[in-house]
Amino acid sequence: MPIIIHRQMINAPIDLCFNLARNVDIHTKTTEKTREKAVSGVTEGLLEVGDIVTWEATHFGIRQRLTAKVTFMVKPYKFIDVMLKGAFDSFTHTHEFKEVDGCTIMTDTFNYKSPLGPIGIIADKIFLERYMRKFIIDRALQLKKIAESVR
Repeated sequence: MPIIIHRQMINAPIDLCFNLARNVDIHTKTTEKTREKAVSGVTEGLLEVGDIVTWEATHFGIRQRLTAKVTFMVKPYKFIDVMLKGAFDSFTHTHEFKEVDGCTIMTDTFNYKSPLGPIGIIADKIFLERYMRKFIIDRALQLKKIAESVR
């Protein structure tokens, strides 16, 4: 199971960064390349523990749906969402925030298991892990840009 870890320094307060990361509307803005949008469950505003959202997006030219649930939250330091239904066999996405000298270090830990057994493992090695890493980094950079512009 690949684990992707990305740390992003953001020149903005921890509360702002935490709230932007769990904001459905901001999520849509930070994933414009894949045309991601919330289509059921919580479709706007801030996600809370227990919330379920179904995202629709285009990856690899294929329109897909993925349903995730926020299973854990300690404001403004951490929240975790897990896939309930979607293209992966499973995933857990941990979002952590730490304030350092008035800035925020945002850490994404994305732990996933590809479908299709050995074929999925090969896909990870060839392209999927690299694709997911870029997706997470791009979203973090977009969050950084939004947070720093609000400040």
